[in-house]
Amino acid sequence: MFFTFFDSILPVTVTLEKNFAVDAKDKKILIALQKDATLSLNELAEQVDLSPSPCWKRVRKLENDGIIRKRVALLDQYKVDLPLSVFVQLKTRNHNDEWLKHFAVTASTFDEVVELYRMGGEWDYMMRVVVNDIHAYDHFYKALIKAIPDLSKVSSSFAMEQIKYTTALPL
Repeated sequence: MFFTFFDSILPVTVTLEKNFAVDAKDKKILIALQKDATLSLNELAEQVDLSPSPCWKRVRKLENDGIIRKRVALLDQYKVDLPLSVFVQLKTRNHNDEWLKHFAVTASTFDEVVELYRMGGEWDYMMRVVVNDIHAYDHFYKALIKAIPDLSKVSSSFAMEQIKYTTALPL
């Protein structure tokens, strides 16, 4: 059973099933690819103790099942002159479906927003914004509140130091 977030307005599909059938070999493949997605098929197969053909079939199945969503290059935000991470918490006065769709689509169009979550608890949304300085954040903030009506509260916290960052899931 699948639930598509905001009726396919955003390309995000969330499974309601607990998990797919992922065995120990699949986990080894996933762990290896999370560490280095540039591994050649032969290198990957060797690391997980498979021959290349069965390894490739497993990788393709993991991709087709949506377990491997995409392979990307992770950049060092400091070396590309985007050293400032801002965690933005937002509250809204409006919770109808039309507003929720507008918010999700509009907020997702901002390149500075690298993560966006609908939250339970005190805040309705949280986003991580990456910019090069406080002036760039101020410009983003003004554009955001102009583009999205009915925000009742916006709170920004500026990261002083990144202690840990990983994209690897704890398999």
